[in-house]
Amino acid sequence: MDVLYLSRECRHGRLLVVGGDLQKMSADAIIAPANNRLSGREGLDAEIHKVAGEELTKKCREISVEKRKSNHPPCLPTTNVVTEPYGLSGQFKHLIHAVAPDCRRPNQDEARRDMIKDVYKNLFITLKELKDVKKVVAAPLSMGIFCYPHREGSKMTLNILLDWLDGEEDPGIEEYILVVKEKNLIKNMRTVYRETEDQLPGIDTTNS
Repeated sequence: MDVLYLSRECRHGRLLVVGGDLQKMSADAIIAPANNRLSGREGLDAEIHKVAGEELTKKCREISVEKRKSNHPPCLPTTNVVTEPYGLSGQFKHLIHAVAPDCRRPNQDEARRDMIKDVYKNLFITLKELKDVKKVVAAPLSMGIFCYPHREGSKMTLNILLDWLDGEEDPGIEEYILVVKEKNLIKNMRTVYRETEDQLPGIDTTNS
């Protein structure tokens, strides 16, 4: 981890926000932002495809072809697909491609709040089904090239993840690491955290 921006200990696990490159981390699972075609052609998704290699691109193409036989996109918005990490296998057991709302598109922008919640709801189900995941690294979904407003998105993301890690049911995740790189997003996430810290579940351990 290059820089630790915040750390919060919850009932069942810990949330970290760090600076760095997602594809250079290591964990049981990596969660990558994807489009509904799993094309890996832009943004952080493209960076991950580049490192993971041609095998990942081929696998995503196979998924796409199979889905289109029944007139479905490879991965509907709010859902996710799990593949092997291929070229990233030395760092991760699983690569989870999560499709969050693309707020560059007006038809998705209208329902973006509910869609973000559903993205994480489905993601939590997937993580539980995998059973062998204790440590996760992830990008803040929708807040890269998909242009979700940083301030609103930061507040929602922190609340969703902390509620999950501090809820009645143990999700089985010991550490969830949000990896951020874009300066404006880092600034907004830290500001939101300072403003709402006393209202959030868990205990701040940033300076511990």
